[in-house]
Amino acid sequence: MRNNLFIRGVYALLITVLLYACAKDKGYYSPISQEPIYKGNLYSYLKSKPGVYDSLVKVIDRIGLQKKLEDSTVTLFALTNSNFQLAIQNLNNTLAVSDKPAQYLNSVKYEILDSLLCQYIIQGRVASDSLASQDGKDVLGIRYGYPMHIGLNKQASSGFLNGGPTIVDLSDTRRSVFNRNWVTTETSSLNIQTDNAIVHVLNPDHVFGFNKFVSQIIYIPPPENLFKTIGGEWFTSKEASGGPDAVEAAKYVFDGNPETKFFLSSPGRFYLEWQFPTAVAANSYTLRSANDLQDRDPTDWTLQGLDEEGNWILLDSKQGEEFDERFQLRVFFFANTKAYKGYRLNIVRMYNGNDFQLADWTMNRNQ
Repeated sequence: MRNNLFIRGVYALLITVLLYACAKDKGYYSPISQEPIYKGNLYSYLKSKPGVYDSLVKVIDRIGLQKKLEDSTVTLFALTNSNFQLAIQNLNNTLAVSDKPAQYLNSVKYEILDSLLCQYIIQGRVASDSLASQDGKDVLGIRYGYPMHIGLNKQASSGFLNGGPTIVDLSDTRRSVFNRNWVTTETSSLNIQTDNAIVHVLNPDHVFGFNKFVSQIIYIPPPENLFKTIGGEWFTSKEASGGPDAVEAAKYVFDGNPETKFFLSSPGRFYLEWQFPTAVAANSYTLRSANDLQDRDPTDWTLQGLDEEGNWILLDSKQGEEFDERFQLRVFFFANTKAYKGYRLNIVRMYNGNDFQLADWTMNRNQ
């Protein structure tokens, strides 16, 4: 009798263990992450990690962000020394091609470091678990309110969907609502907590600046904008469907503001025109791509000048041009010393499709 009771007890115990094991087994092992906690402010935390955040601290000190990192509530996507090293290496490789002297974090312009680093410091605390129930989150940079986006990304592991580690994606939106225009990087660790901040550490292969560090340093400003310095009147052969006061009317391609644009739906061939109060010699012009679809960018066009006899003279012609980025400003030079009363930009073809958009057009004089 005792043996039967003992055997029954063993069976019951085995069944209980098996049921618990089956309930627990979900096909993959998902450990509970132990989030590090640092007793102190964010700036003190970065200083406590020599050999990891030395470059980041150097930039913070240069641009005067120490106070904010001590007493403001923020989320930092932390750049390690390797992230800055890659950026500096890329920069100096580019400078060496032009026989220009090398630059380092202590010599790069303050304004460039300031605007770029502030993209990595987000207003408010954003831990990874706060992103679980939403399709990412639009956030703002700490000092200038630059629009960024963060979202969860669960990796695959051993053939199981979402069975791997969870990471956070940080995206430079380039002020575009379309994520295909964004530049995105990933984290390598998450949710380090300080008294006033959450820290997510970026992958070591991320290059500081989201591909803008080198281009901003070697950027050469366009020549003198004759629309501003001389003035005049603008014209267009086709206007937006909403008329001259529409949200995306023709006037916005002349206003010098990259945030506005001129949009036309299936316009076919048309032109933009500027006439000066007196004849002026221009030998360059600029075009800036607008905020969204690359398909709408102009790719074929001609430029003409209006002479004293009222004739339109061909000055430049382009085919197959591409804008690699949104809000990209491109400068085009052409040989000319003659003064013209007006200049006309004839739009012939768009990159892919029929719709047209352009943020800005200017005529310029290169001294």
